[in-house]
Amino acid sequence: MTFSFHKMHGLGNDFIVLDARKNPVQMNPALAQALSNRHTGIGCDQLIIIGNGKNQADVSMEIWNADGSEVEACGNATRCVPVFLGRDVIISTAAGLLDARLSDEGACVDMGRPRLSWDEIPLAYAMDTLSMPVAWEDLKEPTAVNMGNPHVVFVVDDVDAVDFGRLGNMIEHDQLFPERINVNIVMVTGKDHLKMRTWERGAGLTRACGTGACATFVAAKRRRLVSGKTQIDLPGGRLVLDENSEGHIIMRGPATYVFKGEADWASFS
Repeated sequence: MTFSFHKMHGLGNDFIVLDARKNPVQMNPALAQALSNRHTGIGCDQLIIIGNGKNQADVSMEIWNADGSEVEACGNATRCVPVFLGRDVIISTAAGLLDARLSDEGACVDMGRPRLSWDEIPLAYAMDTLSMPVAWEDLKEPTAVNMGNPHVVFVVDDVDAVDFGRLGNMIEHDQLFPERINVNIVMVTGKDHLKMRTWERGAGLTRACGTGACATFVAAKRRRLVSGKTQIDLPGGRLVLDENSEGHIIMRGPATYVFKGEADWASFS
């Protein structure tokens, strides 16, 4: 049996999008891995399933990493949903309801309030999350933020000088993080202007990470590195982050539809 799929990306963070509103999709880790494989499958960083919404939500969204793990939130994928549907939507996710609207940049998403206490990240034991008393070689004293999924943010002098592929993988799987962790490194490049890179839990180095940009903005504000609306440059392009009067993090940036295709489910079983 064939199925339709769509390819989209947010600043190069790419997705397989499956529209399950009329034809439900039963996903599992092995199938997510097979579809995500860039050599023998369709290829993506994450696989997104859009389903029917309930109660306040217009639609639902499931997010599967390339390694077959399911995650709670993905900022770049959230921006893709209103672009895919061509309208503003309230999206139900494992991280809660997200308000995603079309904008001149592509899409604008209310990512909600950050969670900052050690047990909300979560960490394995209690500690200060503003400047954690831990280090992995030259990466020291990160700030921890949960933006629907867990992040640590390290402030560095030069994001391009860090052996990030090795250290990111090491930190993601450290026992301090019972649910693993997304790892971000950031440098200040100007007034309210940052440059960052992300090692994404379950996906590795990515060209962009929306929740990572939100977490980095929150960490930079907590450390008084930025004061208001902030531009963040990622390998794939730029996002704009701000905080509204209710303490919600607002993310603006592009989302791009690439193509539609068809494939045989049996090829991936």
